[in-house]
Amino acid sequence: MNAVSAIKSLPTIGSARLPTNYEAAKQALAECQNLDECKDWADKAAALASYAKQSHDVEMERQAQRIRARAVRRAGELLSQIQAQSGGDKKSDDYQGMSGHTLISRAEAAREAGMSKHQQVQAVRIAHVPQADFERQIESANPKPLKEIAQQGIQPRPRPVVDLQGRDPEEFKRAMHFIGTFEHFARELAREDIDASLASIDASERVRLREAINRIDAIHDQIMTRI
Repeated sequence: MNAVSAIKSLPTIGSARLPTNYEAAKQALAECQNLDECKDWADKAAALASYAKQSHDVEMERQAQRIRARAVRRAGELLSQIQAQSGGDKKSDDYQGMSGHTLISRAEAAREAGMSKHQQVQAVRIAHVPQADFERQIESANPKPLKEIAQQGIQPRPRPVVDLQGRDPEEFKRAMHFIGTFEHFARELAREDIDASLASIDASERVRLREAINRIDAIHDQIMTRI
């Protein structure tokens, strides 16, 4: 059964029950290669889940939720085949939309399928969740909401690679902290209104300020003679 016929075989709202078609739906979604069809699956399953909830049909609601989750995940898998950067961000097996032309960005592919930015991001995040974890959560007695599953698929931004040029990592860290201390101090002083600040301090505070400056000057002299 292909994806289109499987979608059509799903019951209309208020008619046949979903469980008899669930295995066919799982198989068809796993083989689905068209983003538009995945969106159609997700929308129809969401409508069925809503109807089932209003009708107090718990089993139908859960099966519809599972189908929707699988449709959204499959959409995320298809979108993940396209690199996230905008402009010329296509891989060798570029995704092709219903219009037949090659899409050059993930966002454009999602828009052509009728997906919002939120739906695009959610689908990709769900696709990032390990398969076993995804299956366990949607096949449980109470399928986990898509929002919670998507949170598990948030991937941290890669940290930039720094060439240490043979230096010990701890020495590099110490150097960055040392320089950062002075840079932070310089930024904070640059934000100050010097004249207004000086006008607001009393005699005892001026003494404290001079003492602090003297200590800073001594440190600066120690550093400047060695760099």
